[in-house]
Amino acid sequence: MIDVGIPVEAKTATAPGAASQTETPIPQLARRSVFAIWAAAAVPMGLLAWIGAPMLAGVFGGSNALTRALLVTITLGLVWQFVLTMILVYREQRTWRWSVVREVLWLRAPRSPKTGRRGGRMWLTVPLLLVPVFVVQRFVPSLPHPAIRDAGAFLVSPAGHALLHGSWGWFALIAILAIFNTVLGEELLFRGLLLPRMNRAFGRWDWLANAILFAAYHIHELWATPSNLLVGLIFAYSSKRYRSSLMGIAVHSAQTVFILAIALALVLK
Repeated sequence: MIDVGIPVEAKTATAPGAASQTETPIPQLARRSVFAIWAAAAVPMGLLAWIGAPMLAGVFGGSNALTRALLVTITLGLVWQFVLTMILVYREQRTWRWSVVREVLWLRAPRSPKTGRRGGRMWLTVPLLLVPVFVVQRFVPSLPHPAIRDAGAFLVSPAGHALLHGSWGWFALIAILAIFNTVLGEELLFRGLLLPRMNRAFGRWDWLANAILFAAYHIHELWATPSNLLVGLIFAYSSKRYRSSLMGIAVHSAQTVFILAIALALVLK
């Protein structure tokens, strides 16, 4: 059983010229519950990537069998994270009404920590955060790993070109994977569900714990742990500071847009 703990006090932020804004109380998780939810996301991803994908590759056969199997299994794992998040939200709130889901998953415009205002110039923070994310992804080296499991390297390889050329089916699967990766899967679970509920367990360093859990969750791509930790810090801190999971979603999705653009170009080439 997951202990949802004690609700946090509803917070009100008032500033000169700004209307009072009251946040919906969000129950806090015990530390063991945080780790249980982490495991419910991480373990299936590891099993699907390291056991399920090779088994499915044997069924597929032919060239790029493992890569095709990984696209399928990783997508399934990310869809499961969305389902898990929705199950836990319903268990906590007993409803899936958008007005409730939006608040308890922090799916609202970023709020200024100084004035309490939402949206507006706060969105300008997103392009600023993209700079350090780009630097991390460009210059932080990966740990040694099998090249065949590197989706980014595969996309720019001749094998990737051959698989995607004229293949709208594989492009659709990559698009679904991308959407569940940065919008409905990882970010919704880590920054929408977990982060707002980790304060009782980790105090002021809840965002740091969230980033560490995010990096450790990537059992399916252990070689990317250094970069995942660093970008996770950016996603978690910005989401916590502006009390909006949309910050992490927006910054994380920039890479997704880039990957989809490459995949689409290969399909159309």
